[in-house]
Amino acid sequence: MTARISKLIVSFAAASLLLTVAGIAHARFLRFHHVTPQSIPLVQQPLGSYLGFDRNDYPGDAALDALAQDFAFSGYWLNSPPGEKSDLWQGKRAILRSHGFGFLVLFNGRLDKELKSTHDPKTLGSNDGTAAVDAAKKEGFPRETIIFLDQEEGGRMLPEQQAYLYAWVDAVNSSGYRAGVYCSGIPVQDSPGVEITTADDIQNNARGRKISFFIYNDVCPPAPGCNLDAEPLLPSQSGMPSATAWQFAQSPRRPELTALCPYPYNSDGNCYARLPGNDKVHVDLDSAASRDPSHGR
Repeated sequence: MTARISKLIVSFAAASLLLTVAGIAHARFLRFHHVTPQSIPLVQQPLGSYLGFDRNDYPGDAALDALAQDFAFSGYWLNSPPGEKSDLWQGKRAILRSHGFGFLVLFNGRLDKELKSTHDPKTLGSNDGTAAVDAAKKEGFPRETIIFLDQEEGGRMLPEQQAYLYAWVDAVNSSGYRAGVYCSGIPVQDSPGVEITTADDIQNNARGRKISFFIYNDVCPPAPGCNLDAEPLLPSQSGMPSATAWQFAQSPRRPELTALCPYPYNSDGNCYARLPGNDKVHVDLDSAASRDPSHGR
């Protein structure tokens, strides 16, 4: 036993000596070649990205099997979508979940003309935030689900828009759910030589509020166009590094923004999901770094 221990000690000492010599040689090599820690490229681990869709009208139960072949998550409206008088998504969480979909949970906000017609946009925002939470509970979405307020109008937020939006955010965040905003990530000229995005304007004036962002930026580039085949780009590649989700294609397309898209839209201007037969469902395309960007499953 003593002899074996002695041999082990000798072997360990020899190995330690070899490691020391190797370390010294490595250090001399780095100094000789002027290699510093800052000059060594970091190996970036690839991050997963997932393709989702959203649309104002519910696509129908019969389309879900086919949609699930291409899409990991779906938009889900808690109230009537923009321009619609009813919400056809109500009551559909369970069947979407059973088909494996994650969620982007959406609540339609107010246009500026509506806010200007009220004397108290802050109270309206708070009431709408409470309504969004109540609708999320009714649909079965758990606490901590991110609800995205649809802020359709771009550019710098006007005072009444700020009052409404931040009151909505405060109402949602104080309820056990989490607030997000769907808004523009497209740079626009704010003043001579100054460009802003709606997302940056909201974030810069949030005063520490926690807000997740689902941004739309269908300008090519960085948007690829109507692409259902390749792995989608990450939301961080949208122009807003902190974005949770990125809507990179809209139906119908906006010709002035999408002329340079490497992946073309359909000849009628829409981006269509792949469905069997002659069925057609146009969609907006989204990407996220999670299969369930609202954490609503």
